[in-house]
Amino acid sequence: MSSLTSQTIAILGAGRSGLGAARLARQQGAEVIIFDEGDAVKTDKLDAEGFLSVTGQAARDLTVKPGEFQQVIISPGLDEHWPLPKKFTDAGVPLVGETEFAFNLTNMSMAAITGTNGKSTCTELIATLFNGCGFKSVPCGNHGMSLSEVVASGVNYDVLALEISSFQLETIKSFRARASLWLNFAPDHLDRYPDMESYFAAKARIFENVTRDDFAIVRAGETVHTGLAQRWTFSAYGEAADFTYANGGFYHHGQKFGSAEGLKLRGKHNMENVLAALMTGRVFGLSRTEMLKALAEYEPPRHRCELVRTLRDREYINDSKATNLHALEACLRSQERPIVLIAGGKDKELDYTPLRAQLNGQVRAMVLIGEIAEQLERTFGDLLPCKRGKDMAEAVALATGLSQPGDAIILSPGTSSFDMYTGYAQRGDVFREAVNALTEPN
Repeated sequence: MSSLTSQTIAILGAGRSGLGAARLARQQGAEVIIFDEGDAVKTDKLDAEGFLSVTGQAARDLTVKPGEFQQVIISPGLDEHWPLPKKFTDAGVPLVGETEFAFNLTNMSMAAITGTNGKSTCTELIATLFNGCGFKSVPCGNHGMSLSEVVASGVNYDVLALEISSFQLETIKSFRARASLWLNFAPDHLDRYPDMESYFAAKARIFENVTRDDFAIVRAGETVHTGLAQRWTFSAYGEAADFTYANGGFYHHGQKFGSAEGLKLRGKHNMENVLAALMTGRVFGLSRTEMLKALAEYEPPRHRCELVRTLRDREYINDSKATNLHALEACLRSQERPIVLIAGGKDKELDYTPLRAQLNGQVRAMVLIGEIAEQLERTFGDLLPCKRGKDMAEAVALATGLSQPGDAIILSPGTSSFDMYTGYAQRGDVFREAVNALTEPN
């Protein structure tokens, strides 16, 4: 009999993570009620699956009685200090994060990936390596299926490639992984956290429960404390590390063990993702030869330094996934051509002045879009030509006009897209459409 039998569990959030947790809890014998303060929640879908739900104003007006629920499971998009979760915790209901909840209901081995940038690419790479080496894996967590969905599916995977965000790490208690990856850290999500220290502390919890049998895979130069785990470091930028990339090759303590020739990924930041994935495979004993073969077959996802087109000796690159300053800086460092940069979007209250030192003459000009276009023009206008585009088509046309043969015209916004688009994917798709609409000269 499951430990959840006869329990009544509240699920906060009716999105993918919440619904996955609701299904898993019900599988384990619990009575489940889903709560969501949104007015546009599709309750017909919840009704079709037989879930009781309280949404909109009814959720906002909710009163929780002590003893009414045995657990409350919170989706990562919700802050535990917001009014709805506090209604439950103030009534003495134990709060559990969706990832922690699912973790306690599975024995599957995991590689957990966190960092400000590169998480999704690295997560996909790790799953690709395991599957290519004959082990069953899936990218999940903050990317693809939630952990609750994976556990509820009943499919037994050899190793899960689990992308885990700071939001998910906020509420862990016992969570740990055999390999915990720290890709990088940079300012982001200051609309959720009061300061950088709070954001860092949330992400650093990935190492909170590790043991001496576990591994911490960390980018060289990062100051995060990795607890009892065995620490391995990596770098593609010349820092001393256990695993390095240089001149097209991958090295372990100076000994070459593979080549980047034939890989479809571009840029040094992606070579660091490759290193981290290869190191994860090494933790689990995967064959080096088979891992390199699987890497060669990997197709990179869209919107991450994706070459859209070469026209008139100009490369057009879609890096719409760069939703913070660190990702933008990584994109610039990875390029060898002169750059005309398209940047801007939603105002996330980030400070862009550190980017001034990264331009280094490689960025020839900037085309600025979105809410922060005027702010960026004030920040960079004294360094290089800056123009503002009212939409993506105009931005691409302006960037093309500012460019020269041999340049890269790059959309790498450095912030999120919600001022103009539904997300970075739509923004990248609109950029692709604008680029592909350009015509060859007569």
